[in-house]
Amino acid sequence: MSEENIFSEVDEELRSERMRNLWRKFAPWVFGAIILIILAVAGKEVLTWYKNDISATSSDQFYAAVEMAEDGDIAGAQLALSQVISDGSGQYPILAQFRVASLLLEDGKVKEAIAAYDALSASLSNQRLRELALVFAAFALVDNSEVSEVEGRVSGLLGLDNPFRNIAREAIGLSQFANNDINAARQTLELIALDPFANNESMGRVQIYIAQLISLGAEAPQVISDSDPITKVQ
Repeated sequence: MSEENIFSEVDEELRSERMRNLWRKFAPWVFGAIILIILAVAGKEVLTWYKNDISATSSDQFYAAVEMAEDGDIAGAQLALSQVISDGSGQYPILAQFRVASLLLEDGKVKEAIAAYDALSASLSNQRLRELALVFAAFALVDNSEVSEVEGRVSGLLGLDNPFRNIAREAIGLSQFANNDINAARQTLELIALDPFANNESMGRVQIYIAQLISLGAEAPQVISDSDPITKVQ
């Protein structure tokens, strides 16, 4: 193997790792955006939850468990959340189930976390919360499965009237990248860039993703002009 080929392979590997690091960097913002979307969509119901439960001890129990987790006491947090799930009032048991699933994921128990999210998506009565569970399951699968498994969770969320459509596209695009289909990933993520209702945070991430994919050899978008920031981000 020539010296030129060696340097070329090293450079490609570094760019691939750079793309993966971008996803790891953006992941918390993605999940934060998901929460903001569900709060906006189900704002009336969330407000009702708080009104119904404002005097309940479930609120204190839930947030105490969240603080335990943030302080590193995962076992204590799981135990406290289990109590909220079994004895809590209003919608706090559901919030606790979501937090338990996220703790499993943080603890590296990916299969268990996905199973927990899938169970929520199958059992909840609120449509948006079911969809939220599917989105979380899809992102948990990004680095650990075939694209078809991610699509199986979120393909039903891609309709133009669904508020989760761009988050779903992002999960699919990242899964396509993780499975080395960089052209498919670029095409999927470009749909977000072309969505006039995509928020600024999503648009910024996608522009960087697409620039990195192009640097890895993906075909450049045909519909985006030379003046678009996607073609300028390095």
